[in-house]
Amino acid sequence: MLHGLYLILGLFLTALVVLLLMSPGKPMDFTDAHGNRLQGSISEKTFLQIGGVRQGMFVRSKNIDNPVLLFLHGGPGFPNYFLFEKFKPNLEDYFTVCYWEQRGGGLSYTPDVTLESMTLEQLTSDAIAVTNYLRERFEKDKIYMLAWSGGTTIALPAVAKVPELYHAYIAMGQLTKQPESERIAYDYMLKQLIEQNDLRSVKALKKYNDLKSEPDLISFYNSGTRDKLMHELGIGTMRCMKSVFKDIFLPVWTCRAYTLREKYNIWKSKISFLPKTNLKTETLNTDFSEAFPKIDVPVYFVSGKYDLTVNVDLTREYFQSLDAPLKRFYTFEHSAHGPLFEEPIRFRQIIEEDILRLH
Repeated sequence: MLHGLYLILGLFLTALVVLLLMSPGKPMDFTDAHGNRLQGSISEKTFLQIGGVRQGMFVRSKNIDNPVLLFLHGGPGFPNYFLFEKFKPNLEDYFTVCYWEQRGGGLSYTPDVTLESMTLEQLTSDAIAVTNYLRERFEKDKIYMLAWSGGTTIALPAVAKVPELYHAYIAMGQLTKQPESERIAYDYMLKQLIEQNDLRSVKALKKYNDLKSEPDLISFYNSGTRDKLMHELGIGTMRCMKSVFKDIFLPVWTCRAYTLREKYNIWKSKISFLPKTNLKTETLNTDFSEAFPKIDVPVYFVSGKYDLTVNVDLTREYFQSLDAPLKRFYTFEHSAHGPLFEEPIRFRQIIEEDILRLH
């Protein structure tokens, strides 16, 4: 009995040491062929007071003279930087990239953030403040905005409110009518699971619908069941991601850019803070296609063919009605919700041949 306890303790301590070694808390430098830091590059983690609270971000570039791009992660409130470290889509070849982590999540999780402040309006204001910080720091009149999924609910109103600050808006998985998207996803998942005779998953899914009314979309949208089944069916973050535990939970813990404490905060926020906010309900209650029929900057929509996390057909409908000075829609044939990571070569081609060439 005692031997078993020592074994468990030893395994725990070993895992803790490994995690500490994998958590230096600094993004990797860009280096030349000799291992020296690349001249003119930047790779840092920094913190600012934004909207009255301390918020964190990574700023990285191979050349700080490049155009500036602000990346807005989804979630809401769940940072995606670990995916950039893992899949290396290399946006830093073209831009000085700011990976800002929104208030209440990741580097920006702090007890100073109140539940009342977690609104799309406040997050939009924060995004504009970060934009102006980047413009001033890197001496740019305008920057690019790239938003993913839940980040589009912040980026879209920011770009609509102050279009003069942005060269262009790039949206990957633009939200529009999310209740309809959730309903389509629910029906698709239920059909697929019945065909697979996966009775356990069917039962888990049906608890959000008493079969006498519409599914409880708010509970479904907030559930771990939704995320788990979407990944298993290939309509979640990526087609190749089949396990939330293996493909998201573990990569966060092994991401070297965070300290062990910061990794803990990512999950503390995800599990115990963000579910108490009203962000997902506010998202479900907003028709973004109706609220923002016109954007006064060039717009590039990017969607995966298999994306049911944010329904690709609804995003396309919004694109068709959207009034913008220039607009492009790109469907990625082998992607679900994350084309930047699933088909990075094509994404880079769009950056080179369309976005940067036109601005």
